[in-house]
Amino acid sequence: MYTLKLTQIGNSVGLILPKEVLSRLKLEKGDTVFLTDAPGAATITPHDPNFAEQMTLARKIMKDRREVLRELAK
Repeated sequence: MYTLKLTQIGNSVGLILPKEVLSRLKLEKGDTVFLTDAPGAATITPHDPNFAEQMTLARKIMKDRREVLRELAK
């Protein structure tokens, strides 16, 4: 567990992540992270939580419409 401090950055408030956390999450300056709310907690992740759901739907459409996609590829 890490203790983080909120700090003033211009007109905003920012959270400074320790080097170890950045390394573990494979993050660099300028990367985007996603904050997900949960009852009594929050999760910060470098992965879009909606992406997996979107990919599942895309795979289903690609499977259902395989022939149409083949014709479009020609």
